[in-house]
Amino acid sequence: MPNRTVFFVSDGTGITAETFGNSILNQFSGKPRHVRRPFIDTVDKAHQVVREINETAEREGRKPIVFITLVNDDVLGIVTEHCRGLVLDMFKTFIEPLELELGVKSNHRVGRFSDIAKSQEYDNRIEAINFSLAHDDGQSARNLEQAEVILVGVSRSGKTPTSLYLAMQHGIKAANYPLIPEDFERGHLPSSLAPHKKKCFGLTIDPERLSSIRNERRPGSKYASIENCRYEVNEAERMMKRDGISWLSSTHKSIEEIATTILRDIRPDRLIY
Repeated sequence: MPNRTVFFVSDGTGITAETFGNSILNQFSGKPRHVRRPFIDTVDKAHQVVREINETAEREGRKPIVFITLVNDDVLGIVTEHCRGLVLDMFKTFIEPLELELGVKSNHRVGRFSDIAKSQEYDNRIEAINFSLAHDDGQSARNLEQAEVILVGVSRSGKTPTSLYLAMQHGIKAANYPLIPEDFERGHLPSSLAPHKKKCFGLTIDPERLSSIRNERRPGSKYASIENCRYEVNEAERMMKRDGISWLSSTHKSIEEIATTILRDIRPDRLIY
């Protein structure tokens, strides 16, 4: 795997091919070289990408793995007939059996983003992203009643990337609010969060991991010291337990896992489309 190249070829953005492909590749150890080739929507472009794949096969002495999402028959034919890689057609794998089962033909549309950009769902997602950016790291306590999720935890525990993922992927208005030493000295949640406790979800992190992350930002500081990190993490966990706030450790979890857990616990309706 480390010495093999994987191509993601699409007549759209290639995001679907790459997402599907990565999900499958994650079942195998090692990380191959990734090449995404979007907007392969003409015969000329198809020949170009086939040449690139075949040159890679010759140079590496092994077949590249090629995930494709192509709906144009001419383009698809060139890639499948002339490509010297292992071609995995994501659409053929899933769409043809569905056509047989449903008794209807698919739309065979190239991509879907032009339609989405005109939809209410898209507008809601943009609004959620703007909201999350405006309410990042406790920048604003205004309009927290509009938040669907409020992430709390110590600084650098993963709140910002998780809130942005919730906004971008699920259209969730997610704010995030850092717990700081002054909060621990007061012994209770910040007053601005108290009315919204039911929407709060906590993130914690292993103190050693937190110290490592903070040292990249402020090396040698008290902020990054292992003693301070242990203190903040312990106090944050005690506060969340005391206030009945659900929480999990971000130390060994992906953003996708964290976001799914948050939705399951706070907005299970958003797991149904």
